Amino acid sequence: MKKIVVTGGGGFVGQAIVRMALIRGLDCTVIGRNHYPAIEALGARCLAGDIRDAKFVAEGVRGADTVFHVAALAGIWGPWASYQTINVFGTENVIGACRASGVAHLVYTSTPSVVFDRDHITGGDESLPYPRQFLCNYAKSKVIAEKMVLSANSESLATCAIRPHLVWGPEDPHLVPRLLMKGKKRELKRVGNGDNLVDISYVDNVAHAHLLAANNLAGSRSAAGKAYFVSQCQPVNLWDWINELFERVGIEPVTAAVPFPVAYAAGAALELLHTFFRKENEPRMTRFLSEQLAKSHYFSCGAIERDLGYSPIVSTDSGMEKLVEWIKCHEKILL
Repeated sequence: MKKIVVTGGGGFVGQAIVRMALIRGLDCTVIGRNHYPAIEALGARCLAGDIRDAKFVAEGVRGADTVFHVAALAGIWGPWASYQTINVFGTENVIGACRASGVAHLVYTSTPSVVFDRDHITGGDESLPYPRQFLCNYAKSKVIAEKMVLSANSESLATCAIRPHLVWGPEDPHLVPRLLMKGKKRELKRVGNGDNLVDISYVDNVAHAHLLAANNLAGSRSAAGKAYFVSQCQPVNLWDWINELFERVGIEPVTAAVPFPVAYAAGAALELLHTFFRKENEPRMTRFLSEQLAKSHYFSCGAIERDLGYSPIVSTDSGMEKLVEWIKCHEKILL
C-alpha cells in the first residue's frame, strides 16, 4: 500500500484516516465535496466533486492501489432518494471506478446499524444477519452498500468493511456537539431504565482499524470479503458515559427519564407528522432513536483482533481526557 484515495476525507473519520496515513508516509488523495486547507497543509491532495458523478470518481481513483470509501450521507431521518443516490449509487460508482482503474484494495466504512433489528445486542459478532425491516433509510442504504462492497471481492479487487460504533473524539462535528447542545438546553432525557450498555469508538482507533484492514488486504487477504465491528472493545453504560462528559465540562447531568414505550410511540407519531407535512428537519424523536437510546448494543472484538491484530491504540479514559481538553479549548463555540 503506497498510494491511497479517501472518499469523504474531509469528514470526521476520513480526516483521521488521512492524518494517520500521511504520518506513515503514504501518498494520499482526498475525494470530497470541497477543498480542505488543513488537510492539504499536511500534504494530501484534495479533489472536489460528488461521488454520484461516476466520471469524477473514476478520474479520482486512477493510479491508486487502495481506496478507503468513507463518504456517506448519515442521519436517522430523510427521504430514501437522498440516501439511495449517495450511499448506494455513490458506492456503486466507487466499486466501478476501482475495477476500471485496477485498484487492488477497497476498505468500506459501514456501520453496526446494518444488523440492528430492534432488540438488545450483547456481545454480538459478525454472524448477525441483516434485518428484514428498517426504522431509518440510512441503515437500509448502508446494508445495500455493504453487500455490494463485500460481493465485489475478487482476485483483482480485495474488499472488506469496517463497522465503527458511535465514533467520538476531538473535532467531532456530529455526536458530541449535539449532546452538548441538548445537555445545555436540558432537552436530553434518559430513555428506558438507563442500564443499557453500548460500544463507543474513539476516532483514532477507527482510523487504525481501517489501515489494518488495508494492510491485510495487501498481505494475507484473510479479511477479504468480510465485515468487522470495531470499538473500544469494552462497552460503557450510555447514560453514565454521557453524564461523565457533562460533569467534566460543567453541564448538569441527565436526570429526567421517559419510559421506552412512550418514547417509541412519540417517535412514531412525530415521524407521521413530519411525513404528512413534508418537513425536512429531523423529528426530536424517532422510533430508531428511541431504540438506540434505550437498548444495549455492543459487539465482540474477537474477529477483528484475530484477523487484523486490532486493539485500541487510545483507551476510553485517555480519549475522554483528549475530548474534554478539546471542548474546553473551544468552549465559546461548544459551551
